[in-house]
Amino acid sequence: MTLPNSPEHAFLDLGSETLEIPFVPASEGGAGLAINHLRPKTGYVVYDPGFSSVAPCKSSITYLDGENGILRYRGYPIEQIAEHLSFMEVSYLFIHDALPTKEQLDVFTNMVRDNMMLPENMRKFFDAIPKNAPPMAILSSGIEMMTAYRRREKEPIDDPDFIPSAVYRLLAEAPTIAAWSHKTSVDEPLVYPDGRLDYASNILHMLTWTPINNYEVDPVMARALDVLLILHGDHEQNCSTSTVRMVASSRADLHACISSGINSLWGSLHGGANQAVIEMLQTILDNDRDIGRVLSRARDRNDPFRLMGFGHRVYKTYDPRARIIKQAAHDVLATYMPNDPLLELAMELEEAALQDDYFQSHNLYPNVDFYSGLIYRAMGLPAKMFTVMFAIGRLPGWIAQWREANLDPESRIVRPRQVYVGPAKRDIIPIEERG
Repeated sequence: MTLPNSPEHAFLDLGSETLEIPFVPASEGGAGLAINHLRPKTGYVVYDPGFSSVAPCKSSITYLDGENGILRYRGYPIEQIAEHLSFMEVSYLFIHDALPTKEQLDVFTNMVRDNMMLPENMRKFFDAIPKNAPPMAILSSGIEMMTAYRRREKEPIDDPDFIPSAVYRLLAEAPTIAAWSHKTSVDEPLVYPDGRLDYASNILHMLTWTPINNYEVDPVMARALDVLLILHGDHEQNCSTSTVRMVASSRADLHACISSGINSLWGSLHGGANQAVIEMLQTILDNDRDIGRVLSRARDRNDPFRLMGFGHRVYKTYDPRARIIKQAAHDVLATYMPNDPLLELAMELEEAALQDDYFQSHNLYPNVDFYSGLIYRAMGLPAKMFTVMFAIGRLPGWIAQWREANLDPESRIVRPRQVYVGPAKRDIIPIEERG
């Protein structure tokens, strides 16, 4: 590839011909190269497993610079957001592309809080689910089920000045579905939302209240959950977000798009990583707690062991969310689980890894999953609920991505190509002639 003097085009030398490729400017970070005309003009496709160098869209939602550890929502640094904003403010920012005034926030918050109650018939859905069912499966199915109750066929999803009612209802009802998925999986009575509580407090109330304990939400724990939800809010075109946008390209219902994102998030290499961290720490603790041997195994390419919670597909330095969540883990566990052996082990493991030449040279630093599970565990949640909480935090980001995809005039139904490596044309041999 050669670059001309003009900053508007690049040229791809294919030997027999040269293809002019326009630049797609970026407000910050790397610009794009518009290759959508590559196959029609040349017959070639771009081969990029994992799409790590492919930008399927333009987006104004999240800016991520993995080389320098930068994450911003709508231009605001994640460090400032986590310190100064609530999850409701961040949700408003994602959906409306601006920070709310106090009056706007009050209206938005009340609209969400007043709609957290599920239709009573939904109880039958939860009654029919087998006990011990995975909460992520229940959450995905429950979100999809809401289409039957909340579908609005005539709402103009491609109008930038109109917010579909499904957006507010989904933000409101998803935490209730999540909490009920937990209660169903542990065979406890379902708990209704409390209109007097804020968003994070309501989640904790529905997750932990029982007729016996009469749980009252601790504001310190509620703020910790609020921060966790904020840090999970959006993360550019990751696996689940790309899934949401891909399904949205077919003009599928919002609930169907979000359900697809939840299923994508479920994987252990994505949202399930925080559960894997807790399981890894517990295994190390239950055995000899030999951190030197643990790091040695992690360095061995022939050993199937992996050090979960270290490294990231995008970040080549310390995950900025991990710094924030590490402090939150210290604050919460110091109060609720002092001298927690898993936190002590996690800190020892992080310190040893950061001083190890192998981990430094391979840019393997703790990511957001390394400490988030410890906080969820302090809240009394089982490991299988960690990814569910991740999904609730990611919800406003997914919704914003869904809206952006529907409003994009250049959006088309996603249809990747492939590099075919199967047999060339061959003829069927009659069965009696096959040896």
